[in-house]
Amino acid sequence: MGFMTDIMLLSFLIIPSTVAACPPNTHLFITAPTEMEALSGSCLQIPCNFSDAGPEKFDSTRPVFAVWIKNNHTDLKSHPENVIFNSSVTFNIYPMNITGNLTQRNCTTLFSNLITNYTNTYYFRIMNWPFRSTAVCDSLQITIKDSPWRPNITIPGDLKEKESVTITCSALTPCPHSPPQLTWNLTQDSHSKIEENTDGSFTTKIQQNITLSDTHDGKKISCSARYPVNQGNDTKTAETEETLRVSYAPKDTSASISPTCLVSAGSWVNLTCSSRAKPPVSSFTWFKKSRDGAVKVSEGEIYSFNVTDGGVYYCVATNDLGNQTSAEINMTVKGPLPKEENKLWQHIGVIIGIILLLILLCLIIFVCWLKSKHQRQQQTQIQINEKQVVEEPGSKTEEVEENIHYSEINISKHQASSDSVQDRGQEQDTEYAQVQISKPENNLIQSPHVQEEVYSEVKKI
Repeated sequence: MGFMTDIMLLSFLIIPSTVAACPPNTHLFITAPTEMEALSGSCLQIPCNFSDAGPEKFDSTRPVFAVWIKNNHTDLKSHPENVIFNSSVTFNIYPMNITGNLTQRNCTTLFSNLITNYTNTYYFRIMNWPFRSTAVCDSLQITIKDSPWRPNITIPGDLKEKESVTITCSALTPCPHSPPQLTWNLTQDSHSKIEENTDGSFTTKIQQNITLSDTHDGKKISCSARYPVNQGNDTKTAETEETLRVSYAPKDTSASISPTCLVSAGSWVNLTCSSRAKPPVSSFTWFKKSRDGAVKVSEGEIYSFNVTDGGVYYCVATNDLGNQTSAEINMTVKGPLPKEENKLWQHIGVIIGIILLLILLCLIIFVCWLKSKHQRQQQTQIQINEKQVVEEPGSKTEEVEENIHYSEINISKHQASSDSVQDRGQEQDTEYAQVQISKPENNLIQSPHVQEEVYSEVKKI
């Protein structure tokens, strides 16, 4: 849209001599744009042709000079500074040059080394004595910009796959002597060319022919224009981007089954068809293959049914541009087992059950045997410990158990000798004394006997 506006700004406005706004004594008219834009640091080529009308005629055999006036064309004697260019002198205020052939009524002018201060309204004047006149009805508005114009990407309106189209990137070229350099992402070696428009302005273009496919849909195309300025020492760049919108027939059409392809008779299954297309898929159709050919069984993205037998199924996705068929689904139905095979599996199941039961019983018996064996080992160990305690050697009895000791003590009575002799013949009387000996506290082995007594035999003499 912006590029079309720029083209309109560069278009010529042809004003005939019969325009009512022009003064009646106007004798000069030019064919040139009414408005033009240029880039600071660059140049502007002004396409221009003139024509005369009036009692005095333009005569190409006489000397002819061109003059450019800015701002106000009236009262030039009072404001001589408004005359910014005169081809009859060698020094001019503005860097302008007439490149057209004035004798052929061509007033094309090159405006160089532009700065933003040159933005103004300009008028053209011809001096061809005795013919002298200013094109007061054909003013030219020139605007000098610091930023370049974005290039324009031209894409045909209706893009469809398999079509071959030409995509163009173009940029305004106010200065054809220093045109912009165009680059884009479609190709790296595009060659730009400068074209002259019908209005005398210029446009730089690059073009690329492509055969469209679904992969181009959504692809972004970027193009940049790099303008040389300041006599090529610097550049100013602008960029634009457009997105391709390509229509295509269904792609990646596939069919899926849920549950898996091996199903039981009487169960429900869902067949699903999927595809991508632009415009979107308008219809999904399901077919089942038979001996007589494919038979249409359903329409819609999902086909649900109760399985009675197996078969081969596929779907077809369709939109305005075509259709595509999915891969086939081979559905197999699981039937009941034969009687012989069923009985065989029953026998196998019984045998496996018996084996498992026997294994369980063996495990129980083994666990009980281990438990009994452990108990017997504990009892035997206890008996062995007790026996060892009872049969300890006598040399250690003083530390282990208490023993009974007997001592014979003779007690003499100091009586008269006559008594002694008399009594010697009598039997000895024996007396016993019981002495209790406590076991040491640090004895580590406890005897099973209650107490051991030590007896002393006391004899009375």
